Amino acid sequence: MTTVFVSGATGYIAQHVVKELVANGYQVVGSVRSAEKGDKLKKLVGSNFSYEIVKDIQIEGAFNEALKRHPEVTVFLHTASPFHFKTTEPEKDLLIPAVNGTKNALSAVHKFAPQVKNVVITSSYAAIAPASKEVDNTATISETTWNDVTWEDATKDPVTGYRGSKTFAEKAAWEFVEVEKPNFILSTVNPVFVFGPQAFDSEVKDTLNTSAEIINALLKLSPDDEIPFFRGAYVDVRDVAKAHLTAFENKGAENSRLLLADGRFVTQNIVDILLENFSQLRGKIPIGEPGRGSDVESKLAKIDNEKTKKLLGFELIDLKKTVLDTVQQVLDVKGTI
Repeated sequence: MTTVFVSGATGYIAQHVVKELVANGYQVVGSVRSAEKGDKLKKLVGSNFSYEIVKDIQIEGAFNEALKRHPEVTVFLHTASPFHFKTTEPEKDLLIPAVNGTKNALSAVHKFAPQVKNVVITSSYAAIAPASKEVDNTATISETTWNDVTWEDATKDPVTGYRGSKTFAEKAAWEFVEVEKPNFILSTVNPVFVFGPQAFDSEVKDTLNTSAEIINALLKLSPDDEIPFFRGAYVDVRDVAKAHLTAFENKGAENSRLLLADGRFVTQNIVDILLENFSQLRGKIPIGEPGRGSDVESKLAKIDNEKTKKLLGFELIDLKKTVLDTVQQVLDVKGTI
């Protein structure tokens, strides 16, 4: 049985990755920040999951002891990285932890786990798409594109800080491989906004993770409220989890970036889906301007991820299903809005 190490195992995406690995017959070792978090996840996942405590991934040597204790690990999935906009110090809270965490993970694998053959890093569309190109409908963004953000710009605000953190962390990973020439093969998974249900119903809280909260926040509106405006591209978390397996199982994905995106959205699209499919929401949330979402979508850059889709070999979940499954879980757990 192949053993896979998953850093940051209690994260939104990571929990789905752990579930997918176990469902496919892998043994999983996850890093968590506390025994309490580890015990909770083990109870949810079952006997094929164990954990190691890594309290702070940005401290040098953070993963050394964990990997020394698990010579059976042959695949390392690095999903741990900060994703939030609640900071006034983007460099301290986003940039440095993301870059140092990635360097620490790769260094530990290189020095203390030479048996590891594949490393997969959960990167982001934020590392691929330059902000200026995103609103240029003549531009095409693909697996070969890089965000051109500078470190200086990334220190100015949380959103740019997050985009910079993913960009510089991924660049650090590819540079590490080029310079150190480790035994392992590197791949990255670069998702856009990640929607979809939590891996376990117990993870449904009043406020969800940053991307899923875009949908959840709409349920908290009153009929006369203005609909918050978000635009971007989406992918379902369950597809992102499956892509992590593709990244190390499929030889064609070696040394590659997998750009995970099914299509574009604006929040009006989501509202339209909610009102069409959940009668209990009608009259409780704003209507907005039904059908206007496509006007905004046409002004955004084209995403070309045909290479990734061929490697994946499965159909991606569409916007309607990812929205319905996200909201149905919230309704089932909470009982009401």
